[in-house]
Order: sequence, then structure tokens, then C-alpha cells
Amino acid sequence: MENPDQTYKGKNSANANNPAHYSLLAIGVFVTVLGAVLRFIADWAMVDVISNIILVIGVFICLKSVLAILK
Repeated sequence: MENPDQTYKGKNSANANNPAHYSLLAIGVFVTVLGAVLRFIADWAMVDVISNIILVIGVFICLKSVLAILK
């Protein structure tokens, strides 16, 4: 009988089920949505630059957490 914690080719799924990965993903989604909302609030050039930077930071946070889950 196989261990329920085993996945494809004997890899352990305990790392993928770590709650820290999913809380980091939730933070990344929040930051990304904040950057997207800031794009529509004002038409100032500086707000657009700041919102784009926040959006890119949120995307990197999300990618980091997804890659950590897949690892």
C-alpha cells in the first residue's frame, strides 16, 4: 500500500501543502490587485509609475510562491 504523502515518482507532497506558500501567494495577489487598482485611480504620471512597480512586485511574489509550491 502506498503512502498518501507520496506523489508522482515518489516525491513528497508535504512541501506543496505548506501553508506558508499559500499565504505568500495571497499576499502576492493582494499586492498585484493593489497595483492594478492604483492604475485607474489617478491620471498622474507618477501614480502610473508607482502602480506599475507595485504590480510587477506582486507578480514576482506570486511567481516565487508558485515555483516554491511546484518545487
